[in-house]
Amino acid sequence: MLLIREEKLCDISEIRKVNERAFNGPIEAHLVDLLREANKATISLVATFNDKLVGHILFSPITIESSSKNVRGLGLAPIAVLPEYQRRGIGSRLVTQGLEESRSKGYDLVVVLGHKTYFPRFGFKRASLYGLSNEYSADESFMVLELRKGVLSAIRGLVKYQLEFREAGC
Repeated sequence: MLLIREEKLCDISEIRKVNERAFNGPIEAHLVDLLREANKATISLVATFNDKLVGHILFSPITIESSSKNVRGLGLAPIAVLPEYQRRGIGSRLVTQGLEESRSKGYDLVVVLGHKTYFPRFGFKRASLYGLSNEYSADESFMVLELRKGVLSAIRGLVKYQLEFREAGC
């Protein structure tokens, strides 16, 4: 049985393993550790299948430089599912529940730098269409989802992720 829930302290080592295996290396796992240690892991959910931790998703605060409006935004990164559990809808469930939680906590928007064919199914659109750029010079793969109607019409600028992204080598 698949269960999506908030991370617990006892999950930390398994979350690290999931991220390392899903990304074939330690960078994203290190990023998660840095964000958690800095109290910037705003939403951190895990997926368990028959009590085995098989997936993880994290949302952290972002800022928008040059925006004249104060916006509460989150960056979705990373999302990881163990390779042997991929293509079973686990990642989709993590994203959906994470977005629902983001909305319920009063956030205005979520950005993601990810697969341009995967994230649009959740309502993400190319951020540059709304005057938003990013530190990574990505265009088609940098997307935004409006959680509060009308917020995207009132902002423009450079989206900045937390310092821990650069520290981790992302």
